[in-house]
Amino acid sequence: MCYILAIAVHPDDIELSCAGTLIKHAQAGQKVCILDLTRGELGTRGSVELRNKEAQAAAQVMGVAERLNADMADGFFSNDEAHQRKLISYIRYFKPQIVIANALEDSHPDHGRAGHLIAEACFLSGLRKITTHWEGEEQQAWRPKRVYHMIQDRFLTPSFAIDISETFQKKIEAILCYTSQFTNENKDEPTTYISSDGFMEFIKARDVFVGKMIGVRYAEGYVSKNLPGIDSLDDLLLPELP
Repeated sequence: MCYILAIAVHPDDIELSCAGTLIKHAQAGQKVCILDLTRGELGTRGSVELRNKEAQAAAQVMGVAERLNADMADGFFSNDEAHQRKLISYIRYFKPQIVIANALEDSHPDHGRAGHLIAEACFLSGLRKITTHWEGEEQQAWRPKRVYHMIQDRFLTPSFAIDISETFQKKIEAILCYTSQFTNENKDEPTTYISSDGFMEFIKARDVFVGKMIGVRYAEGYVSKNLPGIDSLDDLLLPELP
């Protein structure tokens, strides 16, 4: 059982969009896990083998308890019964309280498709008449209490934002574990949008902008299809900047 399960279609989606949040909760002693849906095998740069090593290195930086891969086909997975059932088995294995998922809409079509697949699988996972197995054992139904969607390349108005001022630099460290994707050290590889000099500046600017919205240095925004509730107005107060 884990407190937060971050599910995303490509290795590095999580680092770019919600790593600061995961690091913050891991540092607080809560169990945080990651499930990548694909190996990112259609990426222009690098290889599957290198991407696997980078993902595990980033997991260590973030302090996550476990990182698995569902081995779906990059670019060609569908939000259909077969993929939903496969994802349900992982959700029931991890038993998360909270799921962080891909954006429901984004410039990369895999992101939005994965966001809807994850949201639907989280609901279906709670239906006990859907039978799944893990290592030969029948699983019990499990539905996460909340599903939140990260903000990725296309900016979306967040439903809420989390202060990551104390974990932002660690987030950048996790991102830079993906040397095949975000640096141009290998001159034999083509330059891409995400390996360009300006891309990391975009990531920083986005987190600064969301931070400004809530009065902190850096923040990560999330979209919730359901209205988040709070216990009292005290929950909306953040420490003032020095």
